[in-house]
Amino acid sequence: MDKSTVVPFIPRPGGDEPQGSEAKEGWWARRRKRRSPGAPPGAFVRAGQALRERKWMLLTIVMGFLLGRAELLENIAPFAAAFFGVVLYVRRDMAFWAAVSLIAGSFWAAEPAPAVIIAEIGVLYLLYRGLEVYEKADLSHAPVVVFAATLLVRLFDTVLSDKPAWLPYVWTTVEAGLAFVLTMLFLHALPLLNRTKKSVQLRQEEWIGVLILAACLLTGMTGWSVYGMEITDVLTRYVVLIAAFVGGVSLGTSAGVVAGMMLTLSNLSAAGDIGLLAFGGLMAGLIREGGKAATVFGLLLGTSVLSLFASDAAQTMMSAWAAVAAAILLFFTPRTATDAISSYVPGTPHYARNQRDYAQKVRDLTAERVARFSEVFRQLSGSFRQMTDAGETVRQDKQFDHFAGAVHEKACASCHRRGLCWDTQFFQTYKLVTDMMGAVADNPNLQPGEMPKSWSRLCVKTPQVLDILKREYDLYRHDLHWRRQLQDSRYLVADQLSGVSQVMDDLVKEIRREAQQMERQEAQIREAVDRLGLAVQSIDIISLEEGRIEIELVHAFRTGYDECRKMIAPLLSEILGETVSVRQERSGEPAAHLTTVVFASAKAYEVETGVAGAAKDGDLLSGDSFTITELGNGKFAVALSDGMGNGARAKMESSAALSMLEQLLQSGIDERLAVKSVNSVLLLRSPDEMFATIDLALIDLYSAHATMLKIGSTPSFIKRGRNIIPIAANNLPIGILQEIEIDLLRVQLLPGDTLIMMTDGILDAPGHAINKEVWIKRVLSEIETDDPQELADELLDIALKQNPGGIRDDMTVVVSRITRYQPEWAAFRFPGLGRVERPRTVS
Repeated sequence: MDKSTVVPFIPRPGGDEPQGSEAKEGWWARRRKRRSPGAPPGAFVRAGQALRERKWMLLTIVMGFLLGRAELLENIAPFAAAFFGVVLYVRRDMAFWAAVSLIAGSFWAAEPAPAVIIAEIGVLYLLYRGLEVYEKADLSHAPVVVFAATLLVRLFDTVLSDKPAWLPYVWTTVEAGLAFVLTMLFLHALPLLNRTKKSVQLRQEEWIGVLILAACLLTGMTGWSVYGMEITDVLTRYVVLIAAFVGGVSLGTSAGVVAGMMLTLSNLSAAGDIGLLAFGGLMAGLIREGGKAATVFGLLLGTSVLSLFASDAAQTMMSAWAAVAAAILLFFTPRTATDAISSYVPGTPHYARNQRDYAQKVRDLTAERVARFSEVFRQLSGSFRQMTDAGETVRQDKQFDHFAGAVHEKACASCHRRGLCWDTQFFQTYKLVTDMMGAVADNPNLQPGEMPKSWSRLCVKTPQVLDILKREYDLYRHDLHWRRQLQDSRYLVADQLSGVSQVMDDLVKEIRREAQQMERQEAQIREAVDRLGLAVQSIDIISLEEGRIEIELVHAFRTGYDECRKMIAPLLSEILGETVSVRQERSGEPAAHLTTVVFASAKAYEVETGVAGAAKDGDLLSGDSFTITELGNGKFAVALSDGMGNGARAKMESSAALSMLEQLLQSGIDERLAVKSVNSVLLLRSPDEMFATIDLALIDLYSAHATMLKIGSTPSFIKRGRNIIPIAANNLPIGILQEIEIDLLRVQLLPGDTLIMMTDGILDAPGHAINKEVWIKRVLSEIETDDPQELADELLDIALKQNPGGIRDDMTVVVSRITRYQPEWAAFRFPGLGRVERPRTVS
């Protein structure tokens, strides 16, 4: 069947098109659609691009003009020198425009002094170039250079004015000091305007510099008015409105105080504006939750109330009209601008969200890098295994070539039948060498008389060939021994690299699990705690996974009442549907008066332990070591080690083995790999023959499942009522062989079970005439106590009584009893509180 031909539809230019959609589009959209792709941009687009390219130059010119015009009382003008000095050091390419704008602004000042401004700029530039020649033009020297230039010019101007009074000289010194301080503040503020990548938060010095810079710019607008309203009055109220709307009471009040003080420094009659703007910012910040309208109402209320008492009717109306104009500016301010400002103000929701986003990025970046390292270690592990396996295969393939070459060079080189054997009868000769090599491998002491007669008929130098093969095989055995050790070491390195990779993978999962945002659950828990009448500083949910709950809470409660264990933990147990307990308390974090408490899922079981021990001949130092620790993954580790011999050397070996094993287990390494790593370290650390036994029990506190790992250790016993269950494994201690056998014994423990682990000093106490395992079972069944410490002490006393003449070996016994976890405080139901919904993971 023929396929149909598909003809693409190509619309004709200017063809009939539906008019409905075009009618719905605006004029600007239709104009942009009609514009060809290659056409140059329009005039508005070009103007916008030009402004974006030159925005910093325009901003520098505007700021320079206002600061050149700004003056304080007594014609003090420290702003020009400070601004030019900072621009010269930070953005030298803008220094020319800064100088021109400052000089232009000085012509429109209340008391024009362009000559002084020009002189300050000239002296400052000369000082900068002089320092630059000597490579001393460091940014930290800018305040000193500005101070020196201002002081020199102003002193010269004061001397020329021929004023005999001392006060002008004081004002000159004050002006130079103000220029020094303003330079330091501008150094923090101006770089923020040029910063392409905004930081997550601003330092306190940067905030102060920005506020002072804004106030200085407002001072440069003094004397400008529109329809009788001072522009400075409108803009100061607008700044207060923005600060109150974004930052609340504290920032609104602070902005009012700063703006009022700057206006007062330029005009003493504006001293009342300090309290007026501060009270207006306070009222606006109190009701800012109602939005822009509520913020404006608060400012109008605050400024109008004080104006009624402190001013006449005309001034009150001017203040009200200025507030109305500032309100109009606030309403025209886009929401994106206020949100951008609030993202830098601590305590605001946008700032908190910005911080969380930054922390999320850091977590993601950390997880990604750790995952890359994990992949690198995984590839290294695979490379080690692949290289080892490939090398072993190649070596086996070349092994026969080595033997055949040795026979050919040493035995057949001088033989008259060499051509006949290796050329004419190659296959018969090849089979003969193969059979002889196999016979030598089976019996290294093979004698010439024990060889089959058929070999002598094929080769006239059979004894010489046999002797060569035996010597080569002896060298091969020694070489094979070291090759196997090297191969085992490579496999161990590969296992260790794989274990490190697995630990990193677990770390990546933990980082990504902590990165989950659970704001709704945090709000529910905060509401529940608030209903109890307890005020907490912060709540941070790390995980709500079943069995792995982790919540951090910061509070300022008084010590001695234990509200976290008695009230908060039971409340969390009720609303989460799982028993929660206090895992950790850190006083003085994050501040001296605060405490950080970590709540976590309570374990289903808990372990009580008891230890008793005695050294050989009553010495103080025993060769046995033990460790009891709770791992971070919900497991409880009990380990016992017996070093070879007695005394300090045995103690050093056993303690070193347990210390390394504990560190590896806490890092998340698999128990098999951890024991192999300890074995390799013990082999390498000492040239002498030193070994240690390992008796390890890992108890899962959620399921009571125990994993027993025994390396050369004596049997352990589980006491379950009157029943005594032995646990044994037959293998050598660590530190003897390169490759050790590791047997994992898995046992399900029950509540009330007691695990007894001991060294050979306890087991060998009755001597060789008694069945030791039967004796231990009988002794344990006769002991009535269930307390772990009492059981350990009583078992040690019985073992010591078996040797009245003295202690023949180090004795140590570790007893662990598992019981169900019983919360100290029961959960309670609080009226009106529901269960917290946990995030679900869908695979």
